[in-house]
Amino acid sequence: MFITKKHLSRRTFLRGAGVTLTLPFLEAMVPAQTPLVRTAANPNAKFGFIYVPMGSIMKQWTPEQEGAGFEFSPILKPLEPFRNNVIVVTGLHNSGEPGHSVSSATFLSGAIPHKGNVLKLNTTVDQVIAQKIGRDTTFPSMEFATEDHSSHLGSCAGDYLCSYMSTFTWRTPTQPLPMELNPRIVFERMFGSDAATNEERTLQLNQNTSILDAVTESIKSLSKGLGQKDAAKLNEYLENVREIERQIVQAEKQRAEHSLEAPETPSGIPEDWVKHVKLMFDLQALAFQGNMTRVQTFMLSRELSTLSYPFLGVQDGHHPISHNNNVPEQVAKKAKVDTFHLNLFSDYLRKLQSIQEGDGTVFDHVLYAYGSGMSNGNQHVHTNLPLVLVGGAAGAIRGNKHIKVKEGSTPASNLWLTVINTAGVNINKYGESTGRLEL
Repeated sequence: MFITKKHLSRRTFLRGAGVTLTLPFLEAMVPAQTPLVRTAANPNAKFGFIYVPMGSIMKQWTPEQEGAGFEFSPILKPLEPFRNNVIVVTGLHNSGEPGHSVSSATFLSGAIPHKGNVLKLNTTVDQVIAQKIGRDTTFPSMEFATEDHSSHLGSCAGDYLCSYMSTFTWRTPTQPLPMELNPRIVFERMFGSDAATNEERTLQLNQNTSILDAVTESIKSLSKGLGQKDAAKLNEYLENVREIERQIVQAEKQRAEHSLEAPETPSGIPEDWVKHVKLMFDLQALAFQGNMTRVQTFMLSRELSTLSYPFLGVQDGHHPISHNNNVPEQVAKKAKVDTFHLNLFSDYLRKLQSIQEGDGTVFDHVLYAYGSGMSNGNQHVHTNLPLVLVGGAAGAIRGNKHIKVKEGSTPASNLWLTVINTAGVNINKYGESTGRLEL
């Protein structure tokens, strides 16, 4: 606990020409002589949901032991450093016929999608939470992805509209939320920009305009009244903004260099998928750090993805290797990809651990749910789903446990009901739930 001496409004912004920059939580935002833990400025719980496609190799995902102190399985090994904040849940299921569209659609909804030209599902878990805790942030929720289905026409799989695979977050039962692929657009949405069109963004790039350059005077004015600790925290935040901006500019230049040989592509999306993922994770960390949102979703990769991973020795596309037919060589490839995805996630979690917020870190205040709406890629089924919770959850949940339920007995909606309740939403039924899953 600490006592602050000066007060700075939590709604303070850095402003410049066409730019508005939010601030991270600073000690100066707590009224003088007020303990941090007793104020509204005390960091609130944050929630994130990450979707990975085509299930997993469940024998290599599922820990052998139940309860506390379990041994991490080969695929989940990257999460071992966070043991005390990890809950592995196995045996849960969603309803619906086997298939890719149903997998992403049912993941956070607890509802079965409609076929044909009808878009109808359920308000997803993230949006139920956002409606409760997102009113005091710039964005009630933020949605990220690295792939879409722009090359598909009509239905994508099993006579379902592509919307069921292009996103896994729905604001209402009939309103799917688009997920943003372009980090440049995300960045400008977060920090403001006069560049409304692609042409204007290109012109801005050519002029080498920086978000931080636009708010230089505002930064100088604010810094004069900050204590040493707040000044250091502000500098760290601004350095993160500058680094992400540098990466985006570099990505745009790289795209421009290839424009004569390749078809036109969206500006700001790195050609390298791994760099794209890391950049999107950096933006998510920055959004949490700046209190721009408290709810985020990220489709790390999409159902039917044909991404290959040659740097892992996996030349085949992700979708083909998910149809491994239990061939050892193909099973090993799928396990490599799944483990690599979790390595990317664990790198991001370490970044959240490095960002101070109040009396702890962003990691201490966030709860992430990571998993897939499919388990067996051969059969496309939605039983025994691969799911794991990670994060401090503002002290609401204790980790270091593997919860295993009997297959077919417990819908995933029971877990989501518990997560929703953890966010302060007092409901006793969600989707297919038959009760809460006690964590």
